[in-house]
Amino acid sequence: MDTKILSLPRLNLLNPTLESTALKLMEEAGELAQCIGKYRGLSGEVVQMDEETVVEEIAKELLDVAQTAVTMMFVMEDKFGIDIQQLLQKHLQKLQGKGYLNL
Repeated sequence: MDTKILSLPRLNLLNPTLESTALKLMEEAGELAQCIGKYRGLSGEVVQMDEETVVEEIAKELLDVAQTAVTMMFVMEDKFGIDIQQLLQKHLQKLQGKGYLNL
């Protein structure tokens, strides 16, 4: 099984809540979608960036989404006692059960 290991920091200068983080996650996902649509020419605008720059901009937005998701995981662990590692194992089993992954 190929994996992508990504280590993102706890944002220690913020005091996020479940609600604020969920809203931020939706905002960042929207920015990612907007970036893909605009820079891939789906909005009807003429794209004046080369493909490498476009893909890099999309990757930057994707990292914003990932950081916000990791922040939400910290909130879930700290404020609600959720064990993300334990749930990750269940998540992998779910993906295998759906036929998306062979463990």
